[in-house]
Amino acid sequence: MDGIATDVAVGVKRGSDELNLYSTSPNSVTANGNDSSKKLRVEDRMESPPSRVLHIRKLPSEVSETEVIALGLPFGKVTNILMLKGKNQAFLELGTEEAAVTMVNYYTAVTPQVRNVPVFIQFSNHKELKTDSALNQRAQAVLQAVSAVQEGGSPNSDTSALDSVLAQAPSPVLRIIIDNMFYPVTLDVLQQIFSKFGTVMKIITFTKNNQFQALLQFSEPVNAQQARLSLDGQNIYNSCCTLRIDFSKLVNLNVKYNNDKSRDYTRPELPAGDGQPSLDPAMAAALNKDSSLLGAISPLSAAAAAAAAAGRVALSGHSGCSGVLLVSNLNEEMVTPQSLFTLFGVYGDAQRVKILYNKKDSALIQMSDGNQAQLAMSHLNGQKMFGKIIRVTLSKHQTVQLPREGLDDQGLTKDFTNSPLHRFKKPGSKNFQNIFPPSATLHLSNVPEDVTEEDLRQLFSNAGGTVKAFKFFQGHKMALLQMSTVEEAIQALMDLHNYDMGSNHHLKVSFSKSTI
Repeated sequence: MDGIATDVAVGVKRGSDELNLYSTSPNSVTANGNDSSKKLRVEDRMESPPSRVLHIRKLPSEVSETEVIALGLPFGKVTNILMLKGKNQAFLELGTEEAAVTMVNYYTAVTPQVRNVPVFIQFSNHKELKTDSALNQRAQAVLQAVSAVQEGGSPNSDTSALDSVLAQAPSPVLRIIIDNMFYPVTLDVLQQIFSKFGTVMKIITFTKNNQFQALLQFSEPVNAQQARLSLDGQNIYNSCCTLRIDFSKLVNLNVKYNNDKSRDYTRPELPAGDGQPSLDPAMAAALNKDSSLLGAISPLSAAAAAAAAAGRVALSGHSGCSGVLLVSNLNEEMVTPQSLFTLFGVYGDAQRVKILYNKKDSALIQMSDGNQAQLAMSHLNGQKMFGKIIRVTLSKHQTVQLPREGLDDQGLTKDFTNSPLHRFKKPGSKNFQNIFPPSATLHLSNVPEDVTEEDLRQLFSNAGGTVKAFKFFQGHKMALLQMSTVEEAIQALMDLHNYDMGSNHHLKVSFSKSTI
């Protein structure tokens, strides 16, 4: 993107004579740190034009550069930071405008916190930050350390300031405890979350003291340190599944089996070892000596760290988020409450759907809770439905109002509260483990024995699209079916989920992470 500085530049402003900004462009932050966007109300932060530069206000006075960088780290590369400590403010520059938009979108729904203090984030009026980094080596070292970790490199160990930020990690192995585990946490979820910070080599999961725990080994200790700094204290799902992370005293994990309890990503040939314990006796003994996480350092408040790092697996946040979504840019000629219920129902239990009477290209969808709303938003925003790219954001509404008794709303509103088609009514349902982004490959289940491959190919072709590949498995009860595009798969899912195949068999359709 135009305007990115060629080298990483960082500055901290404590006095006008300490920092010289060498850009006089009206689109760059000026020497006194003025930014007219700070005059905006918090509610208006989305109305400023998008910019790679974000203005962060109301920071605690003792805040460190690392904590400010951690706010942006999950969303992409952080290329610059300007601390205005005397004003309790900072400017943070991300590598792309898209990353900045994602960050502001997220923090509009979830209040970011630093040291348990709410802070405010909005777009700056400036398009880039240019600072004289020579005047603040410590801040520069912090950012370079983070950049090195993001790019998989090694930070410069000669910088004393950097050593204080990413001190020599005692081990590449992290011990992870999941508190308040309302939803299941799988090996794949952990791998996706932590691989944002480096190469995950091995994971072992187990239950100890009635708590789900995991040991996770990175290829380098510095990656483990950065993951711990960014993720400790964060929620995988909304208000639950809280990560408590510390270093293990083990420096190498011995994984015997690749199954749903343990995985060695460097040795795919390992047996599944069904029914066998994942921990050998020596490792179990070492675990008993491992330090408790309860006294861990206070977490950095990168509220979306787990979510963004997980590649949209889930979004973390605080309780009280609205469960109502606003969906816009719909194809008003094609969309129905039923089609929206079916698509959004892949990511949560949609309770009510209302297409807006005076703006039929928009709809409100009430999910059963804020976590499901955020899951649906993260997976469906930007997807193509009926030929149009839809936009999904959290609504300010707390509920979707039903029409008054006797009022004809032209079928634009529907209450699905008692629908038998909800996928997630049962707490801990296996469906939570099978939430994947929309893909061209669909997973079919509940297939009658007498239905042939040709029958299913014909059925899905009639939904509008081309079937590229097909495969039965689980003894004909399930199948994978690949459409030519994701949009065709979305269309087919909306049309054919719960399709009556006869003999009291209703076809179940979901997105698959597999390919054929």
